[in-house]
Amino acid sequence: MRGTIVETLLSRLPALPDLSRLRGRRARLVRRWLAAALLLAGLIVLIHPASARGTPGTATVVSARDLPAGATLRAADLRLADLPEPVRPQGALGSVETAVGRLLTGAARAGEPLTDARVLGIPGTGETGRASVPVRLADAGVADLLRSGQHVDVVAAPDALHPASVLAEDVAVVTVSRPEAGGGRAAGPSTQGPLVLLSLPVSVATQVAATSLERPVTVTLR
Repeated sequence: MRGTIVETLLSRLPALPDLSRLRGRRARLVRRWLAAALLLAGLIVLIHPASARGTPGTATVVSARDLPAGATLRAADLRLADLPEPVRPQGALGSVETAVGRLLTGAARAGEPLTDARVLGIPGTGETGRASVPVRLADAGVADLLRSGQHVDVVAAPDALHPASVLAEDVAVVTVSRPEAGGGRAAGPSTQGPLVLLSLPVSVATQVAATSLERPVTVTLR
């Protein structure tokens, strides 16, 4: 009698879910999610293949070691590196040959990309046709206006024997260096004011260097 009652109660309970069927449904759901993820990855590869394979680099000239301002670049000072376009500077040099023999307008750290704004001279010739001349400016305030790569005219101030004269036109500023305070050196045209390193045509470099030792020199901005 008791068994009959238990059997009757059990028969009225709702049917329990099939656990194997639940596991099958979960497996199918996981497979569907995986298929969707693979499809999405495939679409990304089709639309942006470079992002999936890694952005290809472009050959870029970089400094092989720390270089000072005014250095004439040699092949040993340079190397090529592949840089992705998003980080490659505008105007970056693409071959060592275009940089060799040119003048560096500012100090460069090892691995720094070199651009056309950082070098002076004739590209690809291995010969700049220019010389670096240090000139001390009579007016220190003018030096504060100068920056590497800027073009100026070099002017000699008048004295008892000479009128003011333009020594060189359209020359490039390589760097500006100011004298240390308390240097204790004698005053004179060659020891006063900031020292400006100029990139000049060889034909006038000697004249500018010699005149700057005898007369105060300044520059006019272009």
